[in-house]
Amino acid sequence: MTDSSAPDIIVTKVDEAPQLASASLLPIIRSFAAAAGVTVGTRDISLAGRIIAAFPERLTDAQRQPDDLADLGKLVTTPAANVIKLPNISASVPQLVAAIKELQSQGYDLPDYPENPASDAEKEARRRYDAIKGSAVNPVLREGNSDRRAAVAVKNYAKANPHSMGAWAADSKTHVSTMSSGDFRSNEKSVTLTAAQAGAARIEHVAKDGTVTVLKDGVTYPAGTVVDATFMSVKALQSFLAAQVQASKDKGVLFSIHLKATMMKISDPIIFGHAVRAFLAPVFDRHGDAFRAAGVDPNSGLGVMLDRIATMPDGAKIEAEITALMAERAPLYMVNSDKGITNLHVPSDVIVDASMPALIRAGGKGWGPDGKAADTNCVIPDSSYAAVYEETINYFKATGALDPATAGTVQNIGLMAQKAEEYGSHPTTFEIAADGIVRVIAANGDILHEHAVEKGDIWRAASTRKAPIEDWVRLAIDRQRAEGCQAIFWLDENRPHDAELIKYVKPILAAAGVADRFRILSPQQATRVSLETIRKGENSIAITGNVLRDYLTDLFPILELGTSAKMLSIVKLMNGGGLFETGAGGSAPKHVQQLIEENHLRWDSLGEFCALGESFKFLADVKGNAKARILGKAVDLATQGILDHDRSPKGRVGQTDNRDSHFYFALYWAQALAAQTEDAQLAAHFAPIAKALAENEGKILAEIAAVQGKPADLGGYYHTDPAKTEAIMRPSRVFADIIG
Repeated sequence: MTDSSAPDIIVTKVDEAPQLASASLLPIIRSFAAAAGVTVGTRDISLAGRIIAAFPERLTDAQRQPDDLADLGKLVTTPAANVIKLPNISASVPQLVAAIKELQSQGYDLPDYPENPASDAEKEARRRYDAIKGSAVNPVLREGNSDRRAAVAVKNYAKANPHSMGAWAADSKTHVSTMSSGDFRSNEKSVTLTAAQAGAARIEHVAKDGTVTVLKDGVTYPAGTVVDATFMSVKALQSFLAAQVQASKDKGVLFSIHLKATMMKISDPIIFGHAVRAFLAPVFDRHGDAFRAAGVDPNSGLGVMLDRIATMPDGAKIEAEITALMAERAPLYMVNSDKGITNLHVPSDVIVDASMPALIRAGGKGWGPDGKAADTNCVIPDSSYAAVYEETINYFKATGALDPATAGTVQNIGLMAQKAEEYGSHPTTFEIAADGIVRVIAANGDILHEHAVEKGDIWRAASTRKAPIEDWVRLAIDRQRAEGCQAIFWLDENRPHDAELIKYVKPILAAAGVADRFRILSPQQATRVSLETIRKGENSIAITGNVLRDYLTDLFPILELGTSAKMLSIVKLMNGGGLFETGAGGSAPKHVQQLIEENHLRWDSLGEFCALGESFKFLADVKGNAKARILGKAVDLATQGILDHDRSPKGRVGQTDNRDSHFYFALYWAQALAAQTEDAQLAAHFAPIAKALAENEGKILAEIAAVQGKPADLGGYYHTDPAKTEAIMRPSRVFADIIG
């Protein structure tokens, strides 16, 4: 992987709509790259690929796959890394189980996901599967901090062609509800490790009877690491959720829960399960013992729960009770009103960083069970970042919706390198088994943190290393110097973790002589200032931690551009390599559903185009390949052509779809290369390609249109059949023959 035979550029193989689009786009990229002597390879980090790689001993030679994620994890620590990363599934348990069942149906001898492992074999299978679910990919690959912004061409297009925005009413009942005590924010403790404390720490639970259980041993923290610990009180959570279920009915609004049950793969599914219990509390009170005996787990969502109840002896009676109770409760925020899929059906269906911006863009309206838009109680239990959405909603109630035609932009510099902050905390997050004390003990025996906890509480530790923090601040200084605009560190001096980061930030800014160019504001304050700034048409740089980075790089792009999938995302890896991310994939499942039903793919590859151009230019710098730079500049011109000529995918059959868009991208790319004068050889190579594509435009589009409007068989969802996928995504033989 890291030797000279490795591909110059690696494009990740992922899941759902981005991977279907890649089946069409990647052959174009490889064909054009070859003219510059650039090789393009792939590595499989899809959910199915990671499952297959985890059980090599059970599979045939033909079925086995290497652990590409582990190999990429090594590559991104080297200067040779040049990786284009498409959005992959961060799997919830229901998604993981569905992928396993699909692979089993295809002949893969994989063990079932053991919900309650008993034997050693089941415990080992659970260990391997747990390493796959949630944010298993990003913490491995993100060996650098994030520089994420709208490309100039994309932002200009959004201004010239503003997307629709829902109207905000001053008397809107939509609001954010969050915990005021007992949550992760309230119980947080933080410390920066001294040299004496550095080394292998351990996390232990001391029960009331004195029994000591080591929850995690050998957690290595270098000197200068910011180490946090906190917990969510289950009693406080249950009381809060019960109050919000009732408050939603009293206020006449939809009830909705907004979590991150994919990335926060331990804590948030548990919180989600408590929300299901709270909404159906009378049913759980009556049938709790029977549910436990039948293996009914609300953490997996109402959909799986109803499937399991249907197999119980009195399942029909219980289902009737649930139906009757839901009719009495506040109406639920819906994922799909037509199909009866509620907010509580699947934990991964309502992800806060995508669901809240979409609701805000829609004027604070969510879809109810009746298929109508309604005001909503947005329940975000942990108060750490809930104020960002609360402040945004309050701002728009007071001022009206943002105008994309005149709005400025919020860029983001995100601290995410080396598993920074909460998203890297899965191995140190625990549901507490008994009342007692949890403590973090440093290598030298110092007790770093200590919490009194009760059974069912959710305790977690998280850490952020010194080198990524320093790199993050330097990256922020570089971006502010380049942009010359407002720059804000979104840090709350009253939050323990943020206070420790501020101790790093201020001296670095002062030493660089730029302290006067930056502000340090709490997330709530920064939200208001940033919204006021972009409403005036000016720009701002949000310099944030990892989780807030993820939230903001959906929130502002969805308000400014209508989507977060079109962002330019550059990760300058700390050891010199480059990672180029292509945007969010939250809407990818709906895109796949439409393709299967109508053979129309509305996925927009604009994020891939932006990443590709940067990847070629980075390669030119690293390897001195002048032709690669020309390819990269031509990609930018082709991307501009897609926007200028409105060749991005649309939503309905008969309109431009992803495959049409890729044809036009190839046409504009070839035309730009043929027209450039820096390299006569490249111009001569691409001139006939550009001519052939232009002359055959009608034939190619007709071949693509001919397959639309009919069901498409991919041979799978998580693990599609390569031949079937290629036939669907490359239906034009004329196009394929021209690009070779």
